[in-house]
Amino acid sequence: MNGKIFAKKSSYDSDSSSTTVAASEKVLVPGGQGDGTSSFTDQLENPSTVSDDPQVINDVDSDEMEDNKNVEVKEQESVQSALANNDEEASGEESSVLLRRKVSTDKSEVKPRSIPPPGKGQKIYEIDPTLLGFREHLDYRYAQYKRMREAIDKYEGGLEAFSRGYEKFGFTRSETGITYREWAPGAKSAALIGDFNNWNPNADIMSRNEFGVWEIFLPNNADGSPAIPHGSRVKIRMDTPSGIKDSIPAWIMFSVQAPGEIPYNGIYYDPPEEEKYIFKHPQPKRPKSLRIYESHVGMSSTEPIINTYANFRDDVLPRIKKLGYNAVQIMAIQEHSYYASFGYHVTNFFAPSSRFGTPDDLKSLIDRAHELGLLVLMDIVHSHASNNTLDGLNMFDGTDAHYFHSGSRGHHWMWDSRLFNYGSWEVLRYLLSNARWWLDEFKFDGFRFDGVTSMMYTHHGLGVGFTGNYNEYFGFATDVDAVVYLMLVNDMIHGLYPEAVTIGEDVSGMPTFCLPVQDGGVGFDYRLHMAIADKWIEILKKRDEDWQMGDIVHTLTNRRWLEKCVSYAESHDQALVGDKTIAFWLMDKDMYDFMALDRPSTPRIDRGIALHKMIRLITMGLGGEGYLNFMGNEFGHPEWIDFPRGEQHLPTGEIIPGNNNSYDKCRRRFDLGDADYLRYRGMQEFDRAMQHLEAKYGFMTSEHQYISRKDEGDRMIVFERGNLVFVFNFHWNNSYFDYRVGCVKPGKYKIVLDSDDALFGGFNRLDRNAEYFSTEGWYDDRPRSFLVYAPSRSAVVYALVENEPEPVNKSQLVKSSETVEEAAVEQSEPVEESEPGPLET
Repeated sequence: MNGKIFAKKSSYDSDSSSTTVAASEKVLVPGGQGDGTSSFTDQLENPSTVSDDPQVINDVDSDEMEDNKNVEVKEQESVQSALANNDEEASGEESSVLLRRKVSTDKSEVKPRSIPPPGKGQKIYEIDPTLLGFREHLDYRYAQYKRMREAIDKYEGGLEAFSRGYEKFGFTRSETGITYREWAPGAKSAALIGDFNNWNPNADIMSRNEFGVWEIFLPNNADGSPAIPHGSRVKIRMDTPSGIKDSIPAWIMFSVQAPGEIPYNGIYYDPPEEEKYIFKHPQPKRPKSLRIYESHVGMSSTEPIINTYANFRDDVLPRIKKLGYNAVQIMAIQEHSYYASFGYHVTNFFAPSSRFGTPDDLKSLIDRAHELGLLVLMDIVHSHASNNTLDGLNMFDGTDAHYFHSGSRGHHWMWDSRLFNYGSWEVLRYLLSNARWWLDEFKFDGFRFDGVTSMMYTHHGLGVGFTGNYNEYFGFATDVDAVVYLMLVNDMIHGLYPEAVTIGEDVSGMPTFCLPVQDGGVGFDYRLHMAIADKWIEILKKRDEDWQMGDIVHTLTNRRWLEKCVSYAESHDQALVGDKTIAFWLMDKDMYDFMALDRPSTPRIDRGIALHKMIRLITMGLGGEGYLNFMGNEFGHPEWIDFPRGEQHLPTGEIIPGNNNSYDKCRRRFDLGDADYLRYRGMQEFDRAMQHLEAKYGFMTSEHQYISRKDEGDRMIVFERGNLVFVFNFHWNNSYFDYRVGCVKPGKYKIVLDSDDALFGGFNRLDRNAEYFSTEGWYDDRPRSFLVYAPSRSAVVYALVENEPEPVNKSQLVKSSETVEEAAVEQSEPVEESEPGPLET
């Protein structure tokens, strides 16, 4: 039997930044939109669903949470409480059985999931005593987080239940029919329209409850079939303060742009059981170190077309596995009406992009990745939304402040997009449910949260140079509501999906960003080390003589203790039109004419290939506990990314030229990296060997790291990670014989990676079979050392030989595509080199 629903009135000032709700013997839900309403929901309002998927909800410990008789919550309305009664009235049944998602009834397969209660939030001060000077701000932040957790526990049955909004909003199907609900408090009237009722706005009028939720129940047809057929187009028509408006439902799970049409249409997506994709493979465990292949499905073809989920699954995933990466990060999954936005102007947050296929096609892609042992991370956008009023959330109910801040605070002037109000109760429900939807329904293994810096500060990081001064992080410019949302979403993700990974794109260096929420942190697993890519571009604009070894090392290692980073030399940002990739900075127009092996090279090509390899290896070696590469950059993909676009006429009369809607530069030429007659092949093979080296030795997460040499005169950098010694010679001309490098462990060392190997497009100046024995005596503050030959513009990695591992020759490396995680990375035998090496002194 469904739980009873109780409602009680409560007054508050709708213009204040927070709302005080009086406590009573019943649990009150914060009211919204100034209607002064609040209500209570029994957690077990849907026993049929709960019994099939038992969840563990931990109550908040009384000694760890404030005893709030007056709970402050942000000004918005909560609508969950009235939903169970509406289900009952609409369906005429005691319980509603959700059929959209197939739930296992085998109790042995269901693992209880729980979200731990808030901790004391004080450990951050032990980790970084400097934070004590900003304790007032940080304790206030944590108190706001705890109050929100307590409010969600009281009013919604906990964060676990609160994050399942997709089971109540949007389209849900029961045994007796389809219920559609939408939160649109600004609307005066609403009707569901679509193919199923010939778009008749008078056929299916919706009713509004006191919380601003519009609802309609469509009983099954006489033959038992649903009233809305699978694949039908649907919209909601509303009479709003801005006029009559047809909108795609906010919780829609699929939307499509018909050929020749400009606006998108929502699609009722509920395929027959026999057509639904069933996952076959378990999700991989989180690896100790992340090697991420950043990708975009649409541009992943070698042809100038929009690629599909199916082709990406069959053609690109095996490539990623062969290259040695253990995670694939996919951009532009959430539906975006403007393709050239790279997926960052989201219009339909719960819908996978229809350009690439169906939701079930995406599931098949993810399942195949899991079969290959690859994690699948989603580039999720919760930092802003498209300003598109036809297809998206902007002005959804005719008001400016529905999901977003009103006025200028709700607009990002640089991105031309809308900014969420993270203090809104219903926005929290929407975004938390959105994150959970992708993890639960599609089995994503985690997220890269885009634009987090923009979220955390009211200035959005624009025109601000972060220097590391703590006043820049903990002051009036900090959007505490947004930071609290990030704490909540990390809480939810890590509590319900312990193996999931969260990465935040933060350029500011916010302290505590990657510390657990219970300790007072924001809760991310990793921060993207964005300063590294900017530093490389800065350096590449200089002459070789002006490169500073200490500057390179400082940038790579400048990260907070105990806060993990994902490093990258370049990502999709540097590949976009208007910017340059590292390969293009290094080799420029010579890439068009001198990359074929049957033609003479040029000094610019030789320099570019050598430094391209060195930059990537030192970034992986020193930059963090994870590494990221954008697809194609592993082999120095030429040119830039330019999405198809037409001519734009601005209101000022200015005309921005397009590219005739061409897809020519919106693809990835993987064939260049595979061609054994092009120099791209050597760069790709080096990146592959680098990934396999990390897979074998795990140096990115080694506890031992020591930089023994930063020599500005010799242009040498030497450091240790684990049992490996990395030797970089950035000198453009000088090679060094019998160069002494320090080490900590005694014994025999051998070369395990050599950027100068002919296989990698090098000059083959080292003997890969040579052995190097350490000698006692302090050198560069190391107790031991050994002598090496350091060719100019080369990077060589030496490994301590402990158990004489079986060497892996070149042929084994080439054949390792099916067993890449197990393959060792010993260097290949020398091959013929047609071109002489640079001058050595």
